[in-house]
Amino acid sequence: MSRSAEGTGQRPVWRSPLRRLPASVWERQQPTWQAARPSLIADALKRSAVRPSGNWYVLASSREVPRGRPVGRTVAGVELVVWRGPDGSLRVAPGACPHLGAPLSEAALCGGRLVCRWHGLALGEEGLGEWRLFPAHDDGVLAWVRLDAVGGERPTPLPVLPRRPVPERTLAAVATQVGGCEPEDVVANRLDPWHGSWFHPYAFTRLTVVEEPDPHDGDRFLVDVVYRLTGRTGVPVRAAFTAPEPRTVVMHILEGEGATSVVETHATPLTAPGDPHPRTAVIEAVLATSGRRGFAVVLRAAPLLRPLMRRAAERLWRDDLAYAERRRLLRSTGRFPG
Repeated sequence: MSRSAEGTGQRPVWRSPLRRLPASVWERQQPTWQAARPSLIADALKRSAVRPSGNWYVLASSREVPRGRPVGRTVAGVELVVWRGPDGSLRVAPGACPHLGAPLSEAALCGGRLVCRWHGLALGEEGLGEWRLFPAHDDGVLAWVRLDAVGGERPTPLPVLPRRPVPERTLAAVATQVGGCEPEDVVANRLDPWHGSWFHPYAFTRLTVVEEPDPHDGDRFLVDVVYRLTGRTGVPVRAAFTAPEPRTVVMHILEGEGATSVVETHATPLTAPGDPHPRTAVIEAVLATSGRRGFAVVLRAAPLLRPLMRRAAERLWRDDLAYAERRRLLRSTGRFPG
């Protein structure tokens, strides 16, 4: 609680969410290798892999698709062009012009139609021959595309979206990092919360996994952790990690400062399935909220805070992608112990 006299009739007293941390030595923290059992992580990964995704893939943050010009993306080896219609809605289509293959990411956008700069072919929602729009969705934070030929699952009208805080009270930032691995290596990393305070001591301390997934059908990791802000100050929270679909891991903050905030980690394959040199984009959306009255000031400072939030996420994923790449290398050569 942020106010000690809540409901008593007394004037509420503000309490800082910050906690002073005792001096600590990295190598003297409690080892977690016995708790981080390879079989437990592997089983959680297998359960996530069979959950339906509806063939939806995260393309980018919503902010990366502006009005007025198209942008290019590649998902699972499929070249795409992404733009917004006159009403601002998301449009996604094959990235090669159906005439002679020119890149439509360099097309002009005129009246909601792509006009190829090579020969002036105008392409719109009605399509042309085999050139057709893909199903697309913008959830206000992330842009998605549905690729049925790649996913091979039963398609769904919308992607699998986790519970999020109220948009009007949310500060959202999206960071993207690319690594030489497959989506499963990214998801496996997130389904191992035990490495947090060892591998990222600059960000986490006093991490304890208080609940493991049910060995039969559960997938929730419940974690108590202190997010380190400086060397001797941090914010304690209780968080739950779940994998609602094969390429996503979601962290919900359940208790502590920022309760109901969410971190969504989406692993989008860039290369085609079976590519000997896989590339995966980690697109992580941080949706922060707070019940404190002062959070309105934070929301007004969003343009200044988003770059800081992105840099923090990018630092974590530079480290974690290095391990995900190593995991993929060990798997591909039959040396991974998990």
